[in-house]
Amino acid sequence: MNLHALLGGIVIVAVVTFGRRPTDASHTVPLGTPSTCAATGAGLVCDAIAGLSAALHNPILSSRRGAILPPRETSGAVDPMVSQANIEETICRPGYSRSVRPAYAITEEIKRRLMRSQHPGKPLADYELDHLIPISIGGARLNERDLWLQPRRGPANANDKNILAYVLWRLVCEHRVPLQTAQRAISHDWTQAYSVYATPENFAKYHFRHDAGEHDELR
Repeated sequence: MNLHALLGGIVIVAVVTFGRRPTDASHTVPLGTPSTCAATGAGLVCDAIAGLSAALHNPILSSRRGAILPPRETSGAVDPMVSQANIEETICRPGYSRSVRPAYAITEEIKRRLMRSQHPGKPLADYELDHLIPISIGGARLNERDLWLQPRRGPANANDKNILAYVLWRLVCEHRVPLQTAQRAISHDWTQAYSVYATPENFAKYHFRHDAGEHDELR
C-alpha cells in the first residue's frame, strides 16, 4: 500500500473520530484524553486514534517538559527489599507506605537543600519533595536518585502524579501490572505513564482521593 495513501487515510479517520468524540466533562481526567475504545471494543485502530488525540490535546506534551519531568540525575531508585514475590507482605499491606516513610525532620532538610540549589528564593510550598518511583510501589526511601522537587501547580503537577501513583499501586496489588513494569513506566516518563494507566476507567474505578493519607508528600 502506498505510504502517503495510508497516512492520508489515518488522518481522515482521526478527524472524523475527533469530531464525534463526546465533550461531556464528566468523561475527562486531569491529564488524559478520555477513550471509549475499551468499552466499545473498537480495537487497535481506535486505540491508536485515541492516543493521537491525547498527544494533540494533552497539556503535558508541551514545551515545558523541562519543568514537568525530573532532572536527568533523578533517574529513579528502588528499595531492594521490595520484590514481586513479596508485595503482599510489603507495599500491598495496609499502612506500609506510612510505616516506612522517612521522618519529616530528615526530608525537610533535603527539601530545603534542593530548594536552595534549584529554586532559590521561591516558597517551599510551591514544590513537593517527591519520590519519582513512589514508596507505594517500591521506591527507595532516601536515595537521592529518586528524590526531586515537583511543582504543586500548573500542568502535570504533583497532584496529577499522586493520582498516577495511586492507580499504579492498585494495579500492582491486584496483579494487573507487574511491579517492575510500573516502576519503569513511572521513572522513564511519568507523563506518558499517566496517559497509559490513569485512564478514565481506572480513575473512576479506584475513586482516587488526594486526602487518602497514603499518598501525600513523599508517598
